[in-house]
Amino acid sequence: MLTNVLAMGGYTGILGIVYLILVIIALIDIIKGSMDSTKKLIWVLVTIFVPYVGAILYFLIGKK
Repeated sequence: MLTNVLAMGGYTGILGIVYLILVIIALIDIIKGSMDSTKKLIWVLVTIFVPYVGAILYFLIGKK
């Protein structure tokens, strides 16, 4: 039982790191992008407040 909990915690940690890297890359791309300030603000808020999905949506539909 304890080994299952420890193993699950390891995956959670890895997913957390992947999420953090994805969000940082998305935020840098949004800030450096050429879209107007309102769109940048919206994408920053979506990326931060909608975990995983926000950053993925930005890369799929937010970039031109």
